[in-house]
Amino acid sequence: MAILQLNDEQVRTWTRAQKDAWWFENVYRGTVPQLTLRSALTGFLLGGLLAATALYIGGKTGVTIGVGLSSVILSFALYRLLHGAGLGRDFTILENNCTQSIATAAGYMTSPLISSLAAYMLVTGRIVPWWQMAAWLVVVAVIGVLVAFPLKRRFINDEQLPFPEGRASGVVLDALYTGSAQAGMFKARLLAVTAALAGAYQFLVSDGWMRLLQFPILRLDRWAGVTSPWTLHERLDTYYYDAAARLGLWIPRIRGISLQQLGLRLTLDTAMLGVGGLMGVRVATSCLLGAFVNYAVLAPIMIARGDIVARVAGDGAAIPISRVEIVNQWALWWGVAMMVVGSLVSLLGRPEVVASAWRALRGGASRGATDPLRSIELPLTVSFVGIPALSVVGAWAAHDFFGVPWFLAFVSLPLIFVLTVICTNSMALTSWTPTGALSKITQFTMGAIDRANPASNLIPAGMTAEIAANAANLLSDIKPGYMLGAKPRQQAIGHVVGILSGVVFCVPLFYLLFLPPDAAGRRSTATIVSDQFAMPGALQWKGVAELIAKGVSHLPTSAVAAMAVAAAAAAVIEILGIVTRGRFPLSAVSIGLGVVLPPEYTFAMWVGAVFLGGMRRRHAAPGAPGHETWHEGYEPICAGLITGSALVGIGNAIINVLAA
Repeated sequence: MAILQLNDEQVRTWTRAQKDAWWFENVYRGTVPQLTLRSALTGFLLGGLLAATALYIGGKTGVTIGVGLSSVILSFALYRLLHGAGLGRDFTILENNCTQSIATAAGYMTSPLISSLAAYMLVTGRIVPWWQMAAWLVVVAVIGVLVAFPLKRRFINDEQLPFPEGRASGVVLDALYTGSAQAGMFKARLLAVTAALAGAYQFLVSDGWMRLLQFPILRLDRWAGVTSPWTLHERLDTYYYDAAARLGLWIPRIRGISLQQLGLRLTLDTAMLGVGGLMGVRVATSCLLGAFVNYAVLAPIMIARGDIVARVAGDGAAIPISRVEIVNQWALWWGVAMMVVGSLVSLLGRPEVVASAWRALRGGASRGATDPLRSIELPLTVSFVGIPALSVVGAWAAHDFFGVPWFLAFVSLPLIFVLTVICTNSMALTSWTPTGALSKITQFTMGAIDRANPASNLIPAGMTAEIAANAANLLSDIKPGYMLGAKPRQQAIGHVVGILSGVVFCVPLFYLLFLPPDAAGRRSTATIVSDQFAMPGALQWKGVAELIAKGVSHLPTSAVAAMAVAAAAAAVIEILGIVTRGRFPLSAVSIGLGVVLPPEYTFAMWVGAVFLGGMRRRHAAPGAPGHETWHEGYEPICAGLITGSALVGIGNAIINVLAA
């Protein structure tokens, strides 16, 4: 059934009161259950699990994956199966939308954990207590909700902006509940089968799961004499290097340095295949190019020059040259320059976003007009009272938890609304939130005032950027509810439930994955960045903070030159993208991301983008063999690869911590 909507002339000529009255009479489903106990509980649990997978993938790649479509399909399939088995009534379309809202709100909670908060700990060497982290996340996210709902009346009710990603979710929900249920169940089965296959492979390469299976369960150590668990090597080149060590085979090198030492490995990671599929060929190719230029071309040259060297740690332990050392000692700087300049030029190259934001700042609701939705919208007084109150709480937390001076904690707050309007306009028009560019505006502004304290730019920038991104993402999530006639107040409550879900699931998982205790039970920020978790988002924030604090004088001359070249190249690449209307095949931000990612991840993502994208295009014609699987089921396949691999990987980390 076609979703009812206003035509362009009505959007342009009607007042907001007229639009609200039309929506209330024609679209609003006041009698349909929405925020029920089961939809809230399903969204809480499903959102927590999907947010955990997003945190796992974000730590590996710096990419924040959406969980909205997965939650829609999984909740639809779950209650359709329960209804078919006579164990409960089927989900209503608004209950499913509510579950999706809660789940996506939970997924948004992972972003600060893999960026500003992790960067703060890397820069200061201080581990933030869990309760401080949880409290800060909740305050920031709730401010985002309170900022989002007044803007909803402007951008969704009045201007009827498209929010392409949110609209797509609304169309999917409408198709599931008014079309053939078989299509939805097929996508759910496809996601489940793909997740099971990816999880089975991840199980075979996981040392913790293999140890649990082979010793406590099968007891191979007692009757078969097995002393160490067998696992399938995820890094496939390990088999060659093991054989080369035994047989004296040739070891591939660049300028006398082995590929293994440079970080050029061959890994089969099913999650990265799925991430690459969602990225697309353009972004994945750009990441691969950045990795190749950095690790295969520049790093060997810089090692030969002596700009990247083996060093000795404070405790006297030798630290050999490795991928992490290449990034920290030299490559981080040109990668950060590429990402920062690329994101800023990309933002400035969208004048419609800035112009629309300016109109929104000047405009407002029609004075004196009646509000037909007064009884169901979130009252504006909640936002007008809650935003200042929670902003004061946020400033206090920034000062008390992180050592940000009171003046800087408060002076950053006015930026919240301006950045949110820009971010929301960008999301409404392009489904892209320029969080990276906007965070650097605050980071450099605060850094110009206080260069000595990294927390002074990291935490305020993290707060303003995350509020802006959270509000914009939530508006994209509110859009399908508006299309389907959902109750706005219940959507607001659902978002808060999702915030709590994200905190409950992701904060403990952060310490488990990135701050595991050693044999003596001690935790160290040195484990945040590892071979398994590259933390590229946190490294970018850390790099900017250190650049603000120390300037470029502490860097090798070659690193400064590389930054200048990278900045110029990023500007050229993004300008070409703007001029060609997105047809230019490279992305500057993605090239910079490839610099700080492990090269084997970028290659796996590229393989996933090429293979899965190729299969989707090959079976694009409706009715063609494989169309339903490879074209219609494209997102479920990608989501299944990510979810299955991530959940088993998280389980493996839990087992290893418990066994330590």
